[in-house]
Amino acid sequence: MKECTKYNLACRIMRLVTFIDLPIKKKFRLFSIGVLFWFLVMAVLTVVGMTGISLRYDKIVNHAVPQDKVVQKVIRNLQAMNIDSSNMLKASDRGTVGRLQDLSTKRLRDVRDFSSTLALGGEVNDYSHDSGKLLETLTTTTLTGNPEGVAYLKELNVLLDEIDSAYSDFFLYKLQVLDKDAPNGENLNGRFEALEERLHQASQLSVTFSSKLSELYHTSSSKISEIIEVTILTIIGVFLLAVLLLGVFTRWIVQSLAKPIQAIINQIHDVGTGDVDLTNKIEITSRDEIGTLSQEFNGLMDTVYSMSMFKRVIEEDATLEDVYARIGEVFRRELDLDDFVIYEINDNQRDIVPVYPLALSTKEMACNSDILANCDLCRAKKTGHEISSLAYPQVCKQFKEETGKNHVCMPMIIGGRTGGVVQFLFDTGDDLKLDPADIQGRIFKAETYIKQALSVLEAKRLMNTLRESALKDPLTGLYNRRFLQDHANHVISGVLRRKKTLGLIMCDLDYFKQVNDQYGHDVGDLVLKETAVMINKGVRDADIVIRFGGEEFFILLVDICPGDSMLVAEKIRKIFEEAKVKIPTGSITKTLSLGVSEFPGDGEGFWQCIKYADVALYKAKDTGRNKSVRFEESMWSGEEF
Repeated sequence: MKECTKYNLACRIMRLVTFIDLPIKKKFRLFSIGVLFWFLVMAVLTVVGMTGISLRYDKIVNHAVPQDKVVQKVIRNLQAMNIDSSNMLKASDRGTVGRLQDLSTKRLRDVRDFSSTLALGGEVNDYSHDSGKLLETLTTTTLTGNPEGVAYLKELNVLLDEIDSAYSDFFLYKLQVLDKDAPNGENLNGRFEALEERLHQASQLSVTFSSKLSELYHTSSSKISEIIEVTILTIIGVFLLAVLLLGVFTRWIVQSLAKPIQAIINQIHDVGTGDVDLTNKIEITSRDEIGTLSQEFNGLMDTVYSMSMFKRVIEEDATLEDVYARIGEVFRRELDLDDFVIYEINDNQRDIVPVYPLALSTKEMACNSDILANCDLCRAKKTGHEISSLAYPQVCKQFKEETGKNHVCMPMIIGGRTGGVVQFLFDTGDDLKLDPADIQGRIFKAETYIKQALSVLEAKRLMNTLRESALKDPLTGLYNRRFLQDHANHVISGVLRRKKTLGLIMCDLDYFKQVNDQYGHDVGDLVLKETAVMINKGVRDADIVIRFGGEEFFILLVDICPGDSMLVAEKIRKIFEEAKVKIPTGSITKTLSLGVSEFPGDGEGFWQCIKYADVALYKAKDTGRNKSVRFEESMWSGEEF
C-alpha cells in the first residue's frame, strides 16, 4: 500500500479501519475479539450438545451397561445351578452329590452378591468355581432410582429364598435316597421339578429385566445420534457465517503483514540456498514488530557472516597456535571477553596444557596446577559439559577460590572426546561488569564460535599427529602397521556408519628369500619398492596399502560391494605376474600370493577378519602360490578368535 499523506483522507481511513498502522499486538487483539465471539458461540452450542450427549451416555455407560453385565452374571449362575441340579438327580454317589451341592451353594451365594450390588451399587468380584481364579471385577450403580429395577430385585430375592429352600430339600432327600433311607421315585423327581421351576422363574425374570436394560441402551443411543446431528448442523451454520465475516477482516489484516514478511522470507530462502549476499540488509520500513524483526534479522545476518568469515580464516591458518590466537582475538573483539584461558588436552588424554595465552604460568592459573598432569581432575573435561560457578558456587574443587572470581569452563569436544577446555573468568562483588543474563549471552556466542572451530581444530590436530608419528614405512613409503593400529577404529566406524563393506587383502611375495640369497638385500629392497608401486596401481586412491612386515603387504579396500575384494586381488596378482622388476643385472619376475576376506561379512571383529585373510593367504601358498584365495569358514579350525 502506498504511503498516505495527510491530504489523502480516504487512504488514512482505510489504514485505520484495517489496523495497518497499529502494532501487531493490537492488530491481533482486535481481531481476536471477533474470533473469540464466534468461538464462544460455537462453544456454547457444543457444550449444550455435549451435555445432552453426556447425560444419555451416562445412562448407557455408567448405568445400563454395567447393570446389564451383572444381570447377565445372575442369569448364567441360575442356568448353571439348573445344570448342577440335573446332574445331582443323575448322580449315584455321595461324593458327586456333595461336590455339586457345594458348587450350587457358591453359585447361589454369587447370585445374592450380584443382587446386593445391584441394590446398593458398588463393586463385586466374579470368581471361577472350578479354579478359584478371579474372572472379573464388576462395578455398577444402584437400581434404587429405577422402579422396574426395584421391582425386579424384590421379586428376585423372593425367588432366591424359595430356590435356597427348594435346593436344600432336594439335596437332603437325594442323600436319603443314596443312603437307602427313602425311595428313589416320584418324591425325588417332584422336588427336582419344584427346584427347576423356581430356577426357571428367576432366569426368566432376569432375562426380562435384561431386555428392558437393552431397550434403554438403544433408546439412549438413538437420542445421542439425534442430538449429534442437530448440534453438527447448527455449528456448521454458525461456522460458515463466522468464516464469511472473519475472512473479510483477515484479508485486510494480511495486507499489513504479508508484504514485509515476504521480503524477509525471500531473504531467508536465499540464505538457505546459498545464493545471498550476507552483507545485504533488509530495509526497515516500520517501527512495529515487523520493523524489529527486520532489525534482528539483519543482526543475525551479521553474525552468520562473522561466523562464516571466522571459519574460513582459521581454516587457512597454518598452525594450531594461529587458530587458538584467532579464537582469542574473536573473544576480545566480538564478545568483549578479556579474561579467559584456552587449555589443550594431549592425545594421551592425561596431560592438559594452556595454549592461549602461551605465557601463562602456574601461579597465574585460576586452577590448581595438579590438573596439568592429570586432566581428569578438571570437572569440565571429566563430565564433557559446561561447568559454571555462576549457576552453582564452588562447583569445581580445583578452582582457586582465592582468585575472587567466577568461572565458566566449556569443554571442546573433538573427535568424540574432550580435546580442550576454555575457561572464562568474571569479577565478583560490586565491581561486576556484566550481569548474569549478559554473561550468559556472551558465553552462548563464545560457544557458537568454539563449535565453528572444532572441525578445524580436529583436522589440524590430526595433521599434527600424522606428522609427528612414524606412520609410514621408510623403504616403500607405505603406511606401516602402527598406522593400522592407530586408525583402524576410525576406518571401521566410517564403513559401518555408511553400511558398506571393507575389503581385506593380505599379500606375500613368493620365494622372496631366494631374492635376498641370490642377489643380495639391496635387490630385495628394490623388489619391495616395486611391489608397493604395483599394488598401488591396482587400487583406488581411497584404498589404503600397508607394509605389514617383511615381504608381507596388507590392503584395505574402503566402501566396496561384497565380492569386489577378489576382483581387486586378481587384478593386483596379474599386474605383478606380468611385470618385470628391473635390477642392476637385468630384470626378474616375481609372483604374489593373496588371501582375501571382507568385514563385516566374514566376521564380527575387524582383527578377526584380518586373521581370516592371513589364513586364506597361507592356503594360497600351500596350494601352489601365485593365486588369490577367498577365505571360507572351512579354512578356520579354531573354535573362536
